[in-house]
Amino acid sequence: MALSLQFPPALPNHHLLFSHSTLLSSSPPPLSLIHKKKSFPLLPIAVRSSSRVKCLIKSSEEDRSEHESSLVSDSDGGEEEEEAEIREGTKVQLQQNQRIATTSSYGDSPSLGIREHVYEVVEVKPNGMVSTRKINRRQLLKSSGLRPRDIRSVDPSLFLTNSMPSLLIRENAILLNLGSLRAIAMGECVLIFDYNRRGGKAFIDTLLPRLNPGNSSGGPCMPFELEVVEAALLSRVQRLEQRLMNIEPRVQALLKVLPNRLTADILEELRISKQALVELGSRAGALRQMLLDLLEDEHEIRRICIMGRNCTLKNDVVECSVPLEKQIAEEEEEEIEMLLENYLQRSESCHGQAERLLDSAKEMEDSIAVNLSSRRLEVSRVELLLQVGTFCVAVGALVAGIFGMNLKSYLEEHVFAFWLTTAGIIFGAVVAFFLMYSYLRARKVL
Repeated sequence: MALSLQFPPALPNHHLLFSHSTLLSSSPPPLSLIHKKKSFPLLPIAVRSSSRVKCLIKSSEEDRSEHESSLVSDSDGGEEEEEAEIREGTKVQLQQNQRIATTSSYGDSPSLGIREHVYEVVEVKPNGMVSTRKINRRQLLKSSGLRPRDIRSVDPSLFLTNSMPSLLIRENAILLNLGSLRAIAMGECVLIFDYNRRGGKAFIDTLLPRLNPGNSSGGPCMPFELEVVEAALLSRVQRLEQRLMNIEPRVQALLKVLPNRLTADILEELRISKQALVELGSRAGALRQMLLDLLEDEHEIRRICIMGRNCTLKNDVVECSVPLEKQIAEEEEEEIEMLLENYLQRSESCHGQAERLLDSAKEMEDSIAVNLSSRRLEVSRVELLLQVGTFCVAVGALVAGIFGMNLKSYLEEHVFAFWLTTAGIIFGAVVAFFLMYSYLRARKVL
């Protein structure tokens, strides 16, 4: 389809430039140029002065025709380059559209294109209501008042990097990391990560009965955060003690059987029991060290006491607007210390018992190693005696081989030559054996 534009003569310097770099003046373009360009859409782009686009405006018809001929020749030469530019522009636009679609499918950070973490947690309220919900990282930070570095200690996706137990106290929340239990305790609820794991299930089973003890008030006797902390420590210590109770009878039975009965099955069971004791001792020791560090830090304990109250800490001194709250906070500080000391003693007992059983297993392994070494020594002695006897018999076989060369030695003419030679070979082998045996005994080899 041909396109012609008429411009008023008063504006000779105004031109329209389309996507094919064709400058249209008041006269229509040549038919050859229209035929070449009709397959492409006409899109206005920015005008830029270049050697290919020449703005020659003349009033006479001769100058116009010269301008059209130069424009046609320039368009023939740059057609491939312009088509490449159009394809490149289309590709860039498609990439931008894909990028926009990708960022719009992400979470709350479309400008960065980073997928927001979404956690599936179990929410337990102080009245004992349990519900499952999904919450992203941004909402979790906003509701708990935590920082991203705090969430890393309980993030289930970082299980290998934050395997050590920890109990972090913040202004409005307590972060619990006790093995497979990852939770955030706040005044209005507790969020439990990985609730399907063994630690999460044990924690929920321990926490729910404590929230409804059936007393007169119908609620917990301690603040909700302390109930959560005590339930977490109780479930963790009980799991460690239960594992110790399961391992101890097996180790005691193995200690009675060994080292008199050495079989592959018993040795494999001893290895598995020893590995379980090492793991149990390391977990109990890590929990003991965490509680010990927390007890030595009075500042952290006082931060637990003032949670949910109009109190502040100034130079490690609790200051409250209401005197009664200060008194309650001081009483709770003593209760928290007694609570932590109780679980410290239980974890210390579990760790000590696991270490004692592990030492017994190691001593049994040393005893088994000594027993096996003595048996190998006996086998080596028997092998040495057999080698000495084989050497002496081989010397006699050498003499017999010499007489078996079918060469005349004139001994075959005598009647008793065979019996004398046989007796000499046997006597010489026996004498050589006892001489070698006496030598080895003198050198304490046997």
